[in-house]
Amino acid sequence: MRNIPSRVPTVLAACIAAGAALGAASAGRAETSPWASNEGGRMRIVAMPPEPDGTVRGALQIEPKAGWITYWKEPGDAGIPPQMVFSKASGVTLSSMAYPVPKRIDNGNLRDIGYDHAVALPFELKMEDPSKPLNLGASAFVGLCRNICIPFQADFSLQLGATKGTPVEEAMILNAAASKLPEAPSGDFAVTHYAMTHGRDKLSLKLKLPAGTSAPPQVIVTGPQGHVLFDGVNGRRDGEAYALDMPVGKLPKNYDIKGKRWGILVIAGNRAMETSLAFE
Repeated sequence: MRNIPSRVPTVLAACIAAGAALGAASAGRAETSPWASNEGGRMRIVAMPPEPDGTVRGALQIEPKAGWITYWKEPGDAGIPPQMVFSKASGVTLSSMAYPVPKRIDNGNLRDIGYDHAVALPFELKMEDPSKPLNLGASAFVGLCRNICIPFQADFSLQLGATKGTPVEEAMILNAAASKLPEAPSGDFAVTHYAMTHGRDKLSLKLKLPAGTSAPPQVIVTGPQGHVLFDGVNGRRDGEAYALDMPVGKLPKNYDIKGKRWGILVIAGNRAMETSLAFE
C-alpha cells in the first residue's frame, strides 16, 4: 500500500469548486485557516495580506503525528508529493512553491525523501487585480505515511485584504519557513563541474563544500518527473573539491536529455544548497 503514484492531479480538480464556494461565503477576514485533520496528522494554510503589486505570500503547514512522515517535492521510491491548486474564481496564479531541506528516510527496501516533523512549505501567488479583496479558495493534497500511506486532501478558504501593519503571527511562521530553505550556490558551496557519461548511465559531479566539512555530503538529484538519484558512489576528495558519481538508472524510454534541467540538493553538515544542472 506504500506504492502510491507520485502524481495524483485529478483528485484536486473535483475539490476546487467547493473551495471557491467556501471562500466566497466566509465572514470576516482571516489569514490563517482552521486545521484540517486526518489519521496521520493535520494541515492548514497561512497567508499574508496582498502586497500593493498583488503578491501574496503564504505557506502550507503540515504536521504529521509522531511516527508518521510526509513528503518532499520528489518523494523517493514511493509516496505522494505535496500539491496545491487555487480556484480560478480567486483570480490568482501560483508563482512559486518552495521546500525546506528534507531528509532521506529508509523503511525496509523503500527510500523516502521527506519530513518526520512539522514542516511549512512557502508559496507565492500573484493576483490578477490587486485592487480587489481576495477571497482565496485552495485545495491541498499530501501524503501521510506510517505503515500505510494515506492520501490527505482538504479545501481551505481565506479572505485577504489590505491591513494596517504586519500580522505578527503569520509573519513569524513564514519567516521561520524561509529560514529552513536550502541556500543558493555561493563561493564556498556550489557544484563546480558535472557531466553525464556517453552511455547516460552515470552522472559525475564535483562539489565545493563549506570549510570544515568532514563527513561525505548527502546528494539528491531530481531528473525526469518521478526519477530521483540518491545513491552516490566513488566519493573522494579531488584537491579542494569533493567528487562523486551518481548511477542514473533507467530513464524513460526515448528520453532526450538535451535542453533539460535536473535539480540537485547537497546537504553538508548543517548547511544545504540547491541548484539546477543544465544539459546542453
